[in-house]
Amino acid sequence: MNGKIHYSTCPVCGSSEISEVMTVKDHPVSGEVFTIVQCSSCTLRFTQDVPDASSISPYYRSEDYISHTDQTKGLIGTLYKKVRSKTLTHKRRLIEKVTGLKKGNFLDIGSGTGAFVNEMKKSGWQVRGIEPDEGARSLAKKLYGIELDNEKKLFQITEHSLDAITLWHVLEHVHDLQSYVQQLKLLLKKNGKLFIAVPNYTSLDASVYKEFWAAYDVPRHLYHFSPLSMQCLMEKNGMKIVQHKPMWYDGFYISLLSSKYKTGKSRWISSFFNGLRSDWKAMMNVKKCSSVIYVISE
Repeated sequence: MNGKIHYSTCPVCGSSEISEVMTVKDHPVSGEVFTIVQCSSCTLRFTQDVPDASSISPYYRSEDYISHTDQTKGLIGTLYKKVRSKTLTHKRRLIEKVTGLKKGNFLDIGSGTGAFVNEMKKSGWQVRGIEPDEGARSLAKKLYGIELDNEKKLFQITEHSLDAITLWHVLEHVHDLQSYVQQLKLLLKKNGKLFIAVPNYTSLDASVYKEFWAAYDVPRHLYHFSPLSMQCLMEKNGMKIVQHKPMWYDGFYISLLSSKYKTGKSRWISSFFNGLRSDWKAMMNVKKCSSVIYVISE
């Protein structure tokens, strides 16, 4: 029997003041419906009765899960890969600017097929990547000659050895959230930086598409962060957010996918308009971006 996790308290702050806010369908894989709950204290949203770590793997078995397959399928898949190729350099430059380093010890968690690990390696960094999916690890070796580690290796890395750790849309998938964040802190050097990118349900595009907002991505996304809930999580684990950075392309991509979930068709014009509106609002307040990169230090 599949195990499910039912929360009676918030997985970030521990508050018992939680309430249901909506139900969301798993569009790309199972068609099942899940409940999303919100904490009134730290404002985290999270998926209730989510499959536990030993039961969730079937929900990742989809050709639409592009980061694991490296396939280009349809117009949305093509758009995803074109955007990814442009953002690899931007992400590397962000890391170099924030850390003040051109070379260093680097770990990417949730590496998919290894594209970003390869980008950092080409630039001279000492790289390491962790990817739970065996098929994605095999593709990384085939495409880039990179040996990615499985998730167990995270707890075997030398403490205080890393200048930078990145999690691009990964933390929302992690079951054991608090101990995971503690381990990330333990691995960083004194001046090391942690880069966590997650969707932001307080964005304009999330409010437009509501339960059809593609970045809810239940049940694969266990948590749905707001800037306040991320701040609470980091403070609880003895770290602080030092910068918020936007992921401008996400508003457009997520709007396009959301429109497909809502109407059954990819509505390019309205999706572009909604993505543009969302980014425009985020220009005045980066904490309203569709996805936010949190730069974190001790």
